[in-house]
Amino acid sequence: MSNFTDLIKKYAFEQYVHSGVIAIIDILISLIASMCTIVCIDAIMHDISIPLRTVIIVAFYTIVATIIGVLTMRTHRIIIRHSTISDIWKLVVATIIKEVLLGICAITVLGYTNTILPIILLFDALLTFSIFIITRIAMVVVYDTIKQSFVSTDLRRNIFIYGSSEKSTALKLRLDNSPHYKVVGFIQYDASSAKLAGINLYHFKNKSDEQLEALFANRNVNYILFPNYDSLREESEKLIPFCTSHNIKILVAPPIDEAVDGNIPQSAIREVKIEDLLGRDEIKISMNEIIENFSGKTILVTGAAGSIGSELCRQLVTFGIDKLIMFDNAETPMHNIRLELEDKYKSLQIIPIIGDVRQPNRLEYVFSKYKPQVVFHAAAYKHVPLMEENPCEAVLVNVYGSRNVADMCIKHNAEMMVMISTDKAVNPTNIMGCTKRLAEIYVQSLGTAIAEGRVDGKTKFVTTRFGNVLGSNGSVIPRFREQIIAGGPVTVTHPDITRFFMTIPEACRLVMEAATMSGGNQIFVFDMGESVKIVKLAERMIELAGFKVGRDIEIKFTGLRPGEKLYEEVLSNTENTIETNHSKIRIAKVREYDYNDAAEGIDKLRELAYAVQIIDMVKLMKQIVPEFKSQNSDFAKLD
Repeated sequence: MSNFTDLIKKYAFEQYVHSGVIAIIDILISLIASMCTIVCIDAIMHDISIPLRTVIIVAFYTIVATIIGVLTMRTHRIIIRHSTISDIWKLVVATIIKEVLLGICAITVLGYTNTILPIILLFDALLTFSIFIITRIAMVVVYDTIKQSFVSTDLRRNIFIYGSSEKSTALKLRLDNSPHYKVVGFIQYDASSAKLAGINLYHFKNKSDEQLEALFANRNVNYILFPNYDSLREESEKLIPFCTSHNIKILVAPPIDEAVDGNIPQSAIREVKIEDLLGRDEIKISMNEIIENFSGKTILVTGAAGSIGSELCRQLVTFGIDKLIMFDNAETPMHNIRLELEDKYKSLQIIPIIGDVRQPNRLEYVFSKYKPQVVFHAAAYKHVPLMEENPCEAVLVNVYGSRNVADMCIKHNAEMMVMISTDKAVNPTNIMGCTKRLAEIYVQSLGTAIAEGRVDGKTKFVTTRFGNVLGSNGSVIPRFREQIIAGGPVTVTHPDITRFFMTIPEACRLVMEAATMSGGNQIFVFDMGESVKIVKLAERMIELAGFKVGRDIEIKFTGLRPGEKLYEEVLSNTENTIETNHSKIRIAKVREYDYNDAAEGIDKLRELAYAVQIIDMVKLMKQIVPEFKSQNSDFAKLD
């Protein structure tokens, strides 16, 4: 019985009625209307005798004219249950096409020139159009009736939709026949009472628990759906705290392009993550220029299996590039990103290379075989405490590896190398930050030497500095999430520690923009917005998971880790940066280094790293980068 029910559900309302069936129905409707018109004319005007031959001719031309009108206006392709005013106009035009062709037939084929012909055609048009509309309304009613009969109202979740915008009302219409959600009303702060899309708009004047509790309890609502991320962040200090403290599930709707056949699947509506609340107004990027810059080119991404590298790959494959070379030493993540991209972009040549930037010969093989025109260098060690404990490896990967990639770009005439750096390179307090600063120094000095004609080459070098990236591998948010799932405690190093955050896609778009707007030898930074207190982040994540801070899950302070700053440097301000033509993107003011001095320093660092002469190596790092002052580290004694 259940299989039969599933079959009925599938063909009754989950699948479209075939467009050919709709076309046949429209032709029959038109034919019936024309025959009814003939019958009416025959009954009203007794002095007119309509022979059978005329009826047959009119029927034939009605069918032909309707087919032409339907195909011209594609009315059979309209999804009837999602029809709009523009779709009704298509029916109007299709009807007019029918009547014009019938009028021509009446005059040329039948020789009918009676002055009442326009009245007959008008009557036929009104009758045809009316039956078109009545039939479609009937189909929608039948569709709703059939679908509702299979929707278990006991299993549907009562939800409020936030706001009164067009997106909010569109959400309600798309969820009307959802088997998972039942929209019982709209809710908005400080709004006027009204009805939207047939249901009530409820409002709250303040965030008092009593008022909101009554609204949710009286209507048995345990879910609230936000139409987009902007509306979600608007309520981060009003409605969100109430929902998290009263176990109201907070949902966010997907972008409109994730709707399937006009409907929103249950899987697309997801619970809010902390990343959604930490965002800010997105930085506008000129995507057309970016696409034009990379279209048709061979692109190499080092560190392609990492958080930033993999997102770069996901975006690059949409730009019409010729080849994507993915270079990384992590086998399983590389396998995963390869399968993901090859499934979606079957016609694009995607080349996965397992290799290490510390091995010049492996890089030589890749550059000589594939001749990449643009290189995005994302391969790096990034975890501050781990690199504080393994400084030689940090130097070999972040400094020597970056030099290898840059040198190969010069040798094989790459057009551009974009190096991804970090905000921790600004006045570094740890090994990781200093190694990234050293890589910046080498790349920028090499680019300057090329521009001045002291080194042969044509490659432009661009550097971008990021803040912390939301949800990247090993970052604070996935760590907190794991600790919450395990029942706590959630560990924060210091009650006053703050960080700047950005999303991974936004970071990658910044890289693209920097590559497009740069003339070379520049370090780009951008407005990171407001810093976030990490303890507040932990509290919000615990609340979003439905727990009480201190009662269900404890926050434990563990002390600053080796090399860790209490406050990150502000990347972009008027003192340390220069304006660009983009309001949110600036160029860092940094001390310039001579290329020969930079190369000689890196040679010495490499020798000391291979020999594991840690103290001598860190001393040299501090000599080359005098602003490097260690914090919470054994290396502070070397300052």
